[in-house]
Amino acid sequence: MANTNASAVKKDKKITWKEIKRQKTLLIISFITVVYGFIFCYWPLTGWIMAFQQYKPKNGLLHSKFVGLDKFKFLFGDDVFIKVIRNTFCMGVLNLVTSTIMAILFAILLNEIRHTLTKKVIQTVSYLPHFLSWIIVTGILHDALSSTGIINDLLLRTKIIDQAINFFAHPNFFWPIVAFANCWKETGWNAIIYLAAITAIDPCLYEAASIDGASRLQKIRYITLPGIKPTIMILLIMNIGNVLNAGFEIQYLLGNGLVQSVSQTIDIYVLKWGISQNDYSLGTAAGIFKSAVSIALILVCNWWAKKTGEERLF
Repeated sequence: MANTNASAVKKDKKITWKEIKRQKTLLIISFITVVYGFIFCYWPLTGWIMAFQQYKPKNGLLHSKFVGLDKFKFLFGDDVFIKVIRNTFCMGVLNLVTSTIMAILFAILLNEIRHTLTKKVIQTVSYLPHFLSWIIVTGILHDALSSTGIINDLLLRTKIIDQAINFFAHPNFFWPIVAFANCWKETGWNAIIYLAAITAIDPCLYEAASIDGASRLQKIRYITLPGIKPTIMILLIMNIGNVLNAGFEIQYLLGNGLVQSVSQTIDIYVLKWGISQNDYSLGTAAGIFKSAVSIALILVCNWWAKKTGEERLF
């Protein structure tokens, strides 16, 4: 009996080494990915210790003065940082809601196009803004929304306004402009995964609905939307962790002194105080706060999805 068990174990080892040799290419790639993730994603986290120090580059991490939670106390005692949190959160939620809704609507409408060539052309054109840098996008926005731009020109010609509006001088316009820019740039790209989920729905369901006399809107309501609901939930949970990543480039490029109260985000605050003022500890503390909130949001939303019986990450 012992000899039988020993031979079975030996055989399993042989099979294992044979499988390792057969999958050596994948294992090498996986190893490289793990090393890359450790070096560039996990090892830099050791720098978080700066948030609890009065960090000085000349002293390094090991010899800088330990100050405990002083940097966090300064952050949450600073009225500017509280406004920055408000701006970041509001723009993040606005971007999340508008981009998600627009991507779903665009994917559904694109799926309803029956002419294959037209569908491919529209799909290809909708991807293009995603590959433009924010420098180009903000340049287009500046030209379109300037006092002599096409938007003011149309509003003046249609007698909706009597004089040109300086859109970048009114704080009330800033968040909608950011949300519109994100939608215009990312809707086509974000719609890809929803379109893939729609194409995975069983065509027999649509055929049965047609036989029962269902209209296009009824098919969308009772087949398409329930069919992509799991995908919507998973992406929503994943993206809600990026609410505080409302952006840096567009706010920094479009912002000015007149809209500073609504344009500054946490990333801009970190740049201004953490890098420009050489207070790296303060910038690190702000970054830790943002990461902690993002993780908390994902955990809460995942718990809520589990509680309600929806699709979840884990």
